Amino acid sequence: MEAARPGACPGRDRAPPRRVLERWSALGGPSCGMPHTTQLYQHVPETRWPIVYSSRYNITFMGLEKLHPFDAGKWGKVISFLKEEKLLSDGMLVEAREASEEDLLVVHTRRYLNELKWSFAVATITEIPPVIFLPNFLVQRKVLKPLRIQTGGTIMAGKLAVERGWAINVGGGFHHCSSDRGGGFCAYADITLAIKFLFERVEGISRATIVDLDAHQGNGHERDFMGDQRVYIMDVYNRHIYPGDRFAKQAIRRKVELEWGTEDDEYLDKVERNLKRALQEHPPDVMVYNAGTDILEGDRLGGLSISPQGIVKRDELVFRVARRCQVPILMVTSGVPAGRGRQPWNTVHYSRTAHYYGNTNLIAQTQPVYFLCVIFTIF
Repeated sequence: MEAARPGACPGRDRAPPRRVLERWSALGGPSCGMPHTTQLYQHVPETRWPIVYSSRYNITFMGLEKLHPFDAGKWGKVISFLKEEKLLSDGMLVEAREASEEDLLVVHTRRYLNELKWSFAVATITEIPPVIFLPNFLVQRKVLKPLRIQTGGTIMAGKLAVERGWAINVGGGFHHCSSDRGGGFCAYADITLAIKFLFERVEGISRATIVDLDAHQGNGHERDFMGDQRVYIMDVYNRHIYPGDRFAKQAIRRKVELEWGTEDDEYLDKVERNLKRALQEHPPDVMVYNAGTDILEGDRLGGLSISPQGIVKRDELVFRVARRCQVPILMVTSGVPAGRGRQPWNTVHYSRTAHYYGNTNLIAQTQPVYFLCVIFTIF
């Protein structure tokens, strides 16, 4: 067999079949041992871009959301900005649906979901103590429902990524939540769910790579896929900050631990080298990219020093490599810089995308990728 050339993507010589499985009995219900009926895998018209969002993502209730440094309204700000700039309209977006209890039980234990019916548990997960004193029906409606809709959005975007080659959920990335525990403002394991749905429901999808570039270790999906050889995890994070989950680190196949104040050149070099090696070691059928921007310089939780330009280069790099390797890519947005106001920023020049996507039609379709990468650095 001919040796793979440097930077090549072994195992990607042909695209796998990508057909959603028809696994339903003649009576309209799921066959024995087969996936349940879900509203999250419905057909999406070709006229809509593979960008999933809902205005119901945003968490607002009596100002309580302001008690956490995480911006619980960032998703609406991003979409509003894109609409103001005439880059998106509602007719271009895919409306996210709420993940049902049956959907969540694909990964989560029933015991964990029952724990979320106690306001104390949700206060602990969101790190907002006053939530303890709210009736749980309000917590469900104002806090958990938006997170369930975002979780549904990630699952929907997974299917779209396989069908279209790329997709973005303008939310999700709850990488601190696993099947039986939440934390760090993460109540549902959307990354794990998206991958499990693809494994169960889409032909030809049996290997996945998670590229987690949030400033924090993604201990949730790491705990979920511990020992699962189908899933390769690459995690690049500040080694000194939350969560410091030593047990979960055992699941990381390519671990890149960063020091305080890591800057652009070192960071981008490590991401590029390790991403290429990861895809050579484990050629996947789909990539989940957790594109946290809490690596931004000045973020008081992330502790890294990556410039806005560095974040754009990072995201372009990941999409470029995925495109070259013909790997469908699902992007979720995860951590946002803590406590930052809006910063001035120039628009991204799209001429570089021609090198990656080859024609103007594809460039036009992928413009939102680069705008979203930028917008998350300015809110």
